[in-house]
Formats: sequence, C-alpha cells, structure tokens
Amino acid sequence: MSLKALANLFFPLVCNACKDTLSDNETFLCTNCRHDLPTTNFHLSKDPFVKNVFYGRVKVEAATALLRFEKKGIVQHLLHQLKYGNNEAIGSFLGDWLGEELSANQIFNSIDIVIPVPLHPKKLKKRGYNQVSKFGQNIATLLNADYHEDILVKITNPSKSQARKNRLERWELNNETFNVGALDKLHNKHILLVDDIITTGNTLEACVIELNKAKNIKISIAAMAIA
Repeated sequence: MSLKALANLFFPLVCNACKDTLSDNETFLCTNCRHDLPTTNFHLSKDPFVKNVFYGRVKVEAATALLRFEKKGIVQHLLHQLKYGNNEAIGSFLGDWLGEELSANQIFNSIDIVIPVPLHPKKLKKRGYNQVSKFGQNIATLLNADYHEDILVKITNPSKSQARKNRLERWELNNETFNVGALDKLHNKHILLVDDIITTGNTLEACVIELNKAKNIKISIAAMAIA
C-alpha cells in the first residue's frame, strides 16, 4: 500500500465541493465536480466577453474569467469557502489552473507584474488574508511574472455589503477608492490585475484608473469567475 493510500485510509481527503472522499487519482475536486464546473474558455477562444464589460470605461489589453458564477452553484460554493471558510487552497487551485492556460496565450504570456485587487486594511485584518492572494501568486509563478501585493492599496471601506444590491444600486453606491505607490516599478510594464469575481466591473475599473498613473503601461484582467 502506498503512503498516500495509507494516509487516505486514516485521514481521507474529500472533495472541496461535494465533500465526497477523493479516490487515489483525484486531487482537490472529485472528477464529477471538476467536470461540472462551468468554464468559460474565453482566453482559449479569444472571446472578448469580459473585455467588453470595460468597453467605453477603461482600456484593457485582454480580460478573462475562468468560471461562470451561478447562484447556488458549485462556483458560488467554492468562492464562499475561499472568502469566508479560510480555505485558501481554492485560490491556489484556481490560480494553477488559469495560470497554466494563460501561459500558453501570447497576450497574457507577456505579463510583467501581477497585482491583486486589495482589501481595505480593516477587512484584511478581520479576515486574515486576501482571498485573491494565492490565486495571483500562482498565476504569477506560471507566467514567470513578479507579484506585488503592496503597490495598490484600498483606502475606503464600504460599511455595508453590496452583495444583495442590484446593478444600478451598486453603481450608484460604489465609492471605492484606491491608491497606487511605487510607480517606478510599473512604468513600461504589462500588468495583470486579478480578482475573485466580476459583477459590474466597478472595482476593477477604479483599480485600472489608479494604475494608469504609471507611464506607458498595459493592463489586463483575470478573475476566478464572472457573474
């Protein structure tokens, strides 16, 4: 019996989605849940769907999202565990998956720096981690890019969750502002801005506007999911 099989006998690994026990040839997700994930394949088919979210708002070189977010679906369950269940391994798993695919894409393969959408310091202290960090770090590794978590800083902290607001309400109430430092590290670079889920695109738009204070930069976007 292999060491892995022996370990699974006493400490069985379970699927991070359905919680069924994983077989010896499965990791992180069971085969059924992996196949049930609603992938977008935007970056594989060069579909501009995500990029079009920002059309007329801010310029982005390329944009993609790995998965489609569906209410009460497997993606919502995974992102909830990542965000509120202290399961950062989900971010690593999705980062490895998307990073591998982006490394074969000519546009994304030219990325110099990966930057995550930041949390406000108060929220970061309360949660203990930025749910996008592992996702961004693993993508950066696979793209042979630098990863910087301290360049973009969030300086406002909305007092109430906007999760239940409709699109118009989120647009009207969105007052998130960011500040960018160490501009000298960004000049003449291709930056990949990463986030967990794209809804209205307002937060990412605000980040792009701030990052554009650097000279001669290109900005692309990659998210775990799009609603």
